[in-house]
Amino acid sequence: MGSVPPLTGPELHALHTSLGGDWAVVDEHHLEKSYTFDDFARALAFTNAVGAIAESEGHHPDIYLAWGKVGLKIWTHKINGLTESDFILAAKADVARDEM
Repeated sequence: MGSVPPLTGPELHALHTSLGGDWAVVDEHHLEKSYTFDDFARALAFTNAVGAIAESEGHHPDIYLAWGKVGLKIWTHKINGLTESDFILAAKADVARDEM
């Protein structure tokens, strides 16, 4: 396991509140959000944008791609919970969506 404990309680709540954007914290374990798009091509383009961000950071979310929809699930696998970097990746995904 990692050397940093997963976020819980007030610290987790504060980061979640600052993130906004309809992200859900599930069981204090991971972040989830679904994005909608007008078509498959835009959903795929967003998936590729998030993939590029994830690859550059070495921090990889679970990504679900369907026609007009992309779902993201983010957590730090090494500690099996949430860290500040998960919230940063989530915020970057929101920025990528806004730029589309």
